[in-house]
Amino acid sequence: MNVDKEAGCCSTHLIEGDGTFNAEGLDNFIKQVRMAECGLSYAVVAIMGPQSSGKSTLLNNLFHTNFREMDAYRGRSQTTKGIWMARCVGIEPCTIVMDLEGTDGRERGEDDTAFEKQSALFALAVSDIVLINMWCHDIGREQAANKPLLKTVFQVMLRLFSPRKTTLTFVIRDKTRTPLENLEPVLREDIQKIWDSVPKPEAHKQTPLSDFFNVEVVALSSYEEKEEQFKEQVASLRERFFQSIAPNGLAGDRRGVVPASGFSYSAQQIWEVIKENKDLDLPAHKVMVATVRCEEIANEKYSLFVTNQDWCDLEEAVQSHIVPGFGRKLSSMIDTSLSSYDEEATYFEDGVRTAKRRQLEEKLIQLVQPTYQLMLEHLQLETLDKFKKALHDALIGGHGFANAARDCRGSFIGVFDEQCKDAAIKQADWDSSKLRDKFSRDIDSHISEVRTAKLSELNALYESKLKEALDGPVGALLEGGGDDTWPAIRKLFQHETKVAVSEFSVALSGFEMDEQSNEAMLSKLENYARGIVEGKTKEEAGKALYRMKERFTSLFNHDSDSMPRIWTGKEDIRTITKTARSSSLKLLSVLAAIRLDVDDDKIGDTLVVALVDRKKDTSKSISTQDPLASSTWEEVPATKTLITPVQCKSLWSQFQRETEYTITQAIASQEANKRNNNWLPPPWAIAALVILGFNEFMTLLRNPLWLLVLFVGYLVSKALWVQLDITVEFRNGMLPGILSLSTKILPTVTNLLRKLAEEGQKPVATDSQRNTSNTSQVSATYQGVASSTASSNVTLENGTEYTSLSRHVKEQ
Repeated sequence: MNVDKEAGCCSTHLIEGDGTFNAEGLDNFIKQVRMAECGLSYAVVAIMGPQSSGKSTLLNNLFHTNFREMDAYRGRSQTTKGIWMARCVGIEPCTIVMDLEGTDGRERGEDDTAFEKQSALFALAVSDIVLINMWCHDIGREQAANKPLLKTVFQVMLRLFSPRKTTLTFVIRDKTRTPLENLEPVLREDIQKIWDSVPKPEAHKQTPLSDFFNVEVVALSSYEEKEEQFKEQVASLRERFFQSIAPNGLAGDRRGVVPASGFSYSAQQIWEVIKENKDLDLPAHKVMVATVRCEEIANEKYSLFVTNQDWCDLEEAVQSHIVPGFGRKLSSMIDTSLSSYDEEATYFEDGVRTAKRRQLEEKLIQLVQPTYQLMLEHLQLETLDKFKKALHDALIGGHGFANAARDCRGSFIGVFDEQCKDAAIKQADWDSSKLRDKFSRDIDSHISEVRTAKLSELNALYESKLKEALDGPVGALLEGGGDDTWPAIRKLFQHETKVAVSEFSVALSGFEMDEQSNEAMLSKLENYARGIVEGKTKEEAGKALYRMKERFTSLFNHDSDSMPRIWTGKEDIRTITKTARSSSLKLLSVLAAIRLDVDDDKIGDTLVVALVDRKKDTSKSISTQDPLASSTWEEVPATKTLITPVQCKSLWSQFQRETEYTITQAIASQEANKRNNNWLPPPWAIAALVILGFNEFMTLLRNPLWLLVLFVGYLVSKALWVQLDITVEFRNGMLPGILSLSTKILPTVTNLLRKLAEEGQKPVATDSQRNTSNTSQVSATYQGVASSTASSNVTLENGTEYTSLSRHVKEQ
């Protein structure tokens, strides 16, 4: 027993090269690693594979053991003899690894393979995990891949031992460019074939391989050429051995585990049983040689085919484009390779030769199948693209959709069938019907997509036409809101819908749709038109209060000629208000419900009775229930109701409140105009003046000179009135007018006196001139004073300005 204290590793030679079982060494090993204390919490790992394949190197790197490794500089020879055992360093639970002597070694010779079979069977019997070390280039071989050995092991296992669910982990060494996903299926298929070919006892006739074994596959890079990468991959693999017997671990579902304390005795008894077994003979030498040699020839022909320049050129060409005559060229290459194999293997055992030829043919077909599939994919894609272009051109050319799709489909399905025949390989019985079905489905899918797109375009086109024809006009009609609004909307709706549906039906005829689908499309268009009208009505109903106020303001502030009203005091505001409100109420009744089908409701009458005429009969309104105290209209479905009776009542109350200010302003304007236009005092004031001023009136009659004084005073007052524009000054109220006039009256009086003085300094006209023009000038003066809006000055032809009042005084 060897102990490496620095590394913490302990190892022992379990079985000698001559088959002697080292029971004492195993006992000492178990004591040294304290394995007996582990109970069932331990795992056993074994490795098998060809000689000099790097098994010991893998174990040392994987489990930090100290197995002896081959010195490559001294030649390739046997390093491990018999079976060595060691404890894995740093892995929990306790894990024991066994390094088996390599198979197919020259030291033991070609015939003495009993120990190889015995050691492999022992490893499978006592191990939870068995690593099968193999070179990547040996995948598919019989001996190097341990196929005969595994077959014998499976057969003996079924006869000697109960299922213990061993995990077989194939470790592919010196991995090439071939992806692991391409290598793994080959290995799994081989192991399944071996299992299927093994004769089974009655108890396990139907037992699947998975009841005995779990199969895992890993790949590692070359240790010599890519050492760093190799160590990284080994470190990753090492992680999988931690807690390997836990659920979901590598050996998580193992069965029939022997307690650790009985491992030594159990292992010894198993080895004795294996040693005494006589059924572990290898196949006959002749068959074995034929197997090996025919496989070598087949592998050689396969390698030559892979490196054949014609095949490489063909494979490269198919990567980018379609190759005419693909099937004929490839069939010829395969025939050449098989003929060459037949020539060299003709003298070997017939059954083996035929089997290996079949395997070679299968491998060649398997090799070329991806290229064949790629070729068919190119054919499919290119033909599909041509079909799409042909269909597009046919539709642009004005052909009916159904006819164009039917003609193009039939034509290109035929083209694809011919191309598949040209690409077929005679050695392979490949059925292209599935790909043809897929191509057919792709064509149908594209036709369906184009059909859906075209129908969608047509539908969108006619929907846009209906939108343009209905949306604006319906909005304008609803905004007008009169007795003929809904009849006009129905007429417009029916006409535009009929025209659109008729044109749409003609456009759909080219698609050859079934009657049900056709009716569904037309019905959808009709419903869209109805939705436009209903949507516009709902939109306007949402602005009902705004529209009512707008209608009221327009009618109240404009006359029948649409001219703005001037409230002079002669207008009948009550009548105007009633008319405007009635029109607004009519608009409310129009927007209260959708009447696209019928117009026989009584919404308008109900609103008039409840909102306008409710004060005519007070006793009746008290005794009768409010007709608007409801959430539904009579004879109007709830789905067609936009404004409920209660909402109408609320809107009307709000409408009245918000329009009262307009009415109040109009009344105020009327009163102001009346006051401005009535300068006469009240009748009682006139009567008081007559009675109280009788004496003064008599005085004026007795002395006419006072009349002249009064007349002059009137002229002065008139001149001041015009100059100060008193009407404008008092427009904003009494107090502001008085304050404004107090600042202007003195300058105005001063200006009048100045002008009188200037007139007094001018030469006095001759008597004849005065007599001739006296009457006309006085008259003109009176006229100028009475009609002037800014000044009482009059300018003569010579440009001289004078004041009418001063001249009149002078003439007097």
